[in-house]
Amino acid sequence: MFCHDGNEAALVLPKNETISALYVFGDSIVDPGNNNNLATIAKGNFLPYGRDFKGGPTGRFSNGKVPSDIIAEEFGVKDLLPAYLDPKVQLQDLFNGVSFASGAAGYDPLSAETANVITMSEQLELFKECIKKIEAAVGEERTATIVSKAIYIVCTGSNDVSNTYFLLPIRRSHYDINAYSDLVAGYASQFLQDLYGLGARRIGLLGLPPIGCVPSQRTLGGGKNRDCYEAENQLATAYNAKLSGLIDNLKTVLTLPGTKLIFLDIYYPLLSLIQNPGKYGFEVATVGCCGTGLIEASIFCNPTSIPLSCPDASKYVFWDGYHPSEKAYKILTSTIINLHLKEFF
Repeated sequence: MFCHDGNEAALVLPKNETISALYVFGDSIVDPGNNNNLATIAKGNFLPYGRDFKGGPTGRFSNGKVPSDIIAEEFGVKDLLPAYLDPKVQLQDLFNGVSFASGAAGYDPLSAETANVITMSEQLELFKECIKKIEAAVGEERTATIVSKAIYIVCTGSNDVSNTYFLLPIRRSHYDINAYSDLVAGYASQFLQDLYGLGARRIGLLGLPPIGCVPSQRTLGGGKNRDCYEAENQLATAYNAKLSGLIDNLKTVLTLPGTKLIFLDIYYPLLSLIQNPGKYGFEVATVGCCGTGLIEASIFCNPTSIPLSCPDASKYVFWDGYHPSEKAYKILTSTIINLHLKEFF
């Protein structure tokens, strides 16, 4: 399915199919720098972030590219997917895709509000603004084609689990794991219906990773052996079951021609990397490369972390206490897209 030419990967699309653009919504996994100018601690626009990225730190929460870039490249849309709020973004960039994602956001609006970042509904408002700019340039008909032929990726939810539910008492005092995953599925459902209402037809929804197994969560909830924080994984699996069921339900409601709604499982692919790192060419799977690798992420992975950081991030599944390395992202993204490619058409 993949044609590899050196490092360039391009998917072979089904006959006569084209992808006009890629638009991405979500959190730090797919945020290329929308948070850079916000008053938030959820940022990655300083070293050692971006140390393996051409041009250095950009606000991407990794040592290199993030999944939104890799997906854009795999689909042959562009090499890098820019942040919509990047001051350098040109009108031309909007035609073939941008990311509206904001690190620390979640389906639960409380996640973004607590971190002072862009909520999922505000990301939709930015997309509306983007559509208006495209319409002003090329007219309604051409814009409608761009919007309907584009691929949409929605990737969020981890912060709802690790920060909003397990760190803050407010939700936990009112909702058990099942009730909270129901609450969030309601927000996710509304988001997808609103996105569809704006003309999106090919939507891939990423599930949650085994968030309890990322380095910082092992440190916080895994006891003295730093095992996976099982309660978080339990909520992530409950979430995934609800999100997957939600997609099935929406398929019966959102039925305009060309509509494709796909649930993309990341839980088991990432768990496989963590449990069998050697199989994928990694040496370390339970700590991140940045600093001590036990907890640092965002502003805590900063220039003072450089002396302690690992020399080669490609040996690590995780770049920091929360986010995978570029190499892990490439493996995961290719695996998931390869598995689900035909479902988008």
